[in-house]
Amino acid sequence: MGKTICLCVVGTRPEVIKMAPVIEQLRASDWARPVVVSIGQHTELLVQALSDFGLVADHHIAIDRQRGSVLEVASQAMDRLDALIDETGAACVVAQGDTTTVMAAALVAFYRRVPFVHVEAGLRTGDLDAPFPEEFNRRVAALGARLHCAPTPQAAQKLRDEGIAEDAILHSGNTVIDALLATAGRGPALPADFPKVARPILVTAHRRESFGPQIEEAFGALRDAVDRYEDIGLYFPVHPNPNIRAVAHRLLGGHERIILTEPQAYAQLVAAMQASWIVVTDSGGLQEEAPALGKPVLVLRDVTERPEAIATGAVRLVGTDRNRILDALSLLHADASAYARMAQPVFPYGDGHAAERIVDAMRKRILPAD
Repeated sequence: MGKTICLCVVGTRPEVIKMAPVIEQLRASDWARPVVVSIGQHTELLVQALSDFGLVADHHIAIDRQRGSVLEVASQAMDRLDALIDETGAACVVAQGDTTTVMAAALVAFYRRVPFVHVEAGLRTGDLDAPFPEEFNRRVAALGARLHCAPTPQAAQKLRDEGIAEDAILHSGNTVIDALLATAGRGPALPADFPKVARPILVTAHRRESFGPQIEEAFGALRDAVDRYEDIGLYFPVHPNPNIRAVAHRLLGGHERIILTEPQAYAQLVAAMQASWIVVTDSGGLQEEAPALGKPVLVLRDVTERPEAIATGAVRLVGTDRNRILDALSLLHADASAYARMAQPVFPYGDGHAAERIVDAMRKRILPAD
């Protein structure tokens, strides 16, 4: 009997990082054959991210965004995924997170009556506008999922509160910790251009809801911090979206202690995290990863669907207000005890074995017996 075809869909670099451990576990199994499908506009980022884990996409769906609309992503992704189910004979679809790609994958799987496995299920802010459109996307994905892989007990409870059956919920842990611990354990090399200062800050930003005045405020605060403190420097792998890139270069460019660089390979990003004093980000993944490395995180958002790390004290919401961000940075700079309280390694998101649990549950819970 042939192996079960599992369509593994990725549309962004963070999705690749979190799906890679699942794909690797499926490949190592004696029953599954993962077929990797990448979807997106920034093909080079996906190719690089996949190659970081020794992976290559079996199929790529290029999105032609003439209007810059998420509807273009949804419609083109759905049309091609529908055809790929026929072409590959897929018996299940697996996707991670809350992007429009994930929502499209869930809808196609539901319409085609193919089991959909949602990795990192149950995250909620309760506000459809924050983050936009991710909160809507993950709720839609939940409606169509056959197996909900919740990264934390809190996420699992959110699913129960929405009426999801207990036997459809798996408390798996978060696969990003699988990827992080495996990568950090290999001792990755620090990027050559990492700032040589006592207190380097790793910065990332990409959230759609922060475009415009909000991101200008946040970047202004970071520039203020570098101007105020000679021992602070920034290392900022800048997202290719022009709404981020143009503002970053205008407000943060031209300073010897601010390094604006291209998106880094995952191993180099992990090395940068390990070497950083703190992390300033709006990324969900870094909210999960940095606490495991004992790095304080200031989150450039007003709400988060990841309250577990906030509860540990390792993560703090600072929004995009210029004074609020600068005050938070100044407190950590001046108060060693405040810094130490945030800099204890904590693991609210898993033990590095989430992918094993997910693949085992897929075999036992959703796929037909031989």
